[in-house]
Amino acid sequence: MPLPRLLLAVVVVLAAALQVPATAAAGPGQLSIFLDDDQMLYRGDQARDFALQRMKTLGADVVRVSVLWSVAAENAHKGRRQRRRFRSADPSTYPIGNWDRYDRLVLAAQQMGIVVYLDVTGPGPKWAMGRAPRSQKKNRGTWKPDAREFGRFVRAVATRYSGAYRDENGTRGFLPKVTFWALYNEPNQGGWLTPQYQRRGGKVVPWSPVMYRSLWLHGRQALEDTGHDDDIILIGETAPLGSGGHTTRSPIRPKKFIRELFCVRSNGRRYRGRQARLRRCSTLKRIKRFEATAWAHHPYTKKLAPTKRDRSRDSISIANVSDLPRLLDQMASKTRRIAPGMNTMMTEFGYETNPPDPFSGVSLAKQAAYINIGDHIAYQDPRVVGQTQFLFKDVPPVKGERKGTKPYWFTYQSGLFDADGRPKPAATAYAMPLVVTPAGDQDHLWGQLRFLPNGRQTTVATEFRAEGSDTWAPVGEPIQVTNGLGFYEADRPSPGPGAWRAVWSDGAGFTLTSREVTVD
Repeated sequence: MPLPRLLLAVVVVLAAALQVPATAAAGPGQLSIFLDDDQMLYRGDQARDFALQRMKTLGADVVRVSVLWSVAAENAHKGRRQRRRFRSADPSTYPIGNWDRYDRLVLAAQQMGIVVYLDVTGPGPKWAMGRAPRSQKKNRGTWKPDAREFGRFVRAVATRYSGAYRDENGTRGFLPKVTFWALYNEPNQGGWLTPQYQRRGGKVVPWSPVMYRSLWLHGRQALEDTGHDDDIILIGETAPLGSGGHTTRSPIRPKKFIRELFCVRSNGRRYRGRQARLRRCSTLKRIKRFEATAWAHHPYTKKLAPTKRDRSRDSISIANVSDLPRLLDQMASKTRRIAPGMNTMMTEFGYETNPPDPFSGVSLAKQAAYINIGDHIAYQDPRVVGQTQFLFKDVPPVKGERKGTKPYWFTYQSGLFDADGRPKPAATAYAMPLVVTPAGDQDHLWGQLRFLPNGRQTTVATEFRAEGSDTWAPVGEPIQVTNGLGFYEADRPSPGPGAWRAVWSDGAGFTLTSREVTVD
């Protein structure tokens, strides 16, 4: 789907939620997405609504939510009576209350004008998973999900949020229609899907791509059958890194995973003969084409700066994010199983901070700078049409672990706010990104007024403080911001060493200032 068409499709979804003309949000750029399942689903209504309102204030267009199969189907087989009435494709037969957290989120987001995007994913309940060998005890929860049962689960979710389903356990009114979807999460990671590799015919074969092929086939068909065929539907949700191992849990790097999904060798040639049979490449014939709006990817770099790529050529972090559409084009050309020119969405991205995590975090200042630089890198690729912040708020450390240890800080600390709700510098940086790129005698300024409503035309001033000075001085005329998503760019004569900032005012006394960007 070409960029203008995809953005138009998303803008129509946003316009319906925001109750503004569909043309108001049009323009090049990328959607602003938030992911924080902990706040959205597991901390109660008050925490969810507070987080949603803050996300909206910061400029979020969309909130991504994981619909965990095992959670939604909890106790579906418990007791003879429940087991007898249960039909996995029928949402009304699930245990009463299992859908409540999702129903309330969808309703609350609609009221606040934020689009909900549901990633329907495993791991699934025990009865829908394969039986792992005794040697694979740690993989029992993720082992070989039944693809047909997954399709039935997707059908249940999609039916519930079709716009024609009446809530039987809450408001008893019709639930809103969800028009933004993804199928499975990080299938190239052993924490979500196993085995990643499997021995077949005396060979160790990448197996998660084979399973994902079937999961996608049945999940996608379920969306089509329930009236969601024209919705935004993402494929992939791939993790950025991997390893060179070949065990059941060894994560497969995304480029390799994509090639294997399409049965293409590392040299670009298609698998034939025995190698194709080992990978069940014949299943591709059942998928005339992977009908998806965009490929979803999670371009983390861990602690590396966003400009530094991973050592492996098969990794895709934010530093080499443009490799992804090029690879997809190669797959389209080789296999004709994916549309040429498919766009991409970055659906998880963020940096953990120290404080509080001394093991995995970067400094607070680096987090603010890195998320802005990551946004800029993504913006420069016209095939990237969405960027996601993970998380809104830090997750509290693990109870029961010794304080100060790595297991204690196992949870993620990539929020824009700390666990107590105090904003980090990254909160302002997210609301009003700024990146400055020196280019000879010019400094190129790129930014976004993310916090403003989409479609608002305004101006933003640029100011400079010379090195060693405490005084900020305006440079040039205010920049006209006409992009529907609030992006702007401008060149300014380089004043020498010092720092830049952007300043926006509503003309009635309220002013917001970006982070300071130092230049030499």
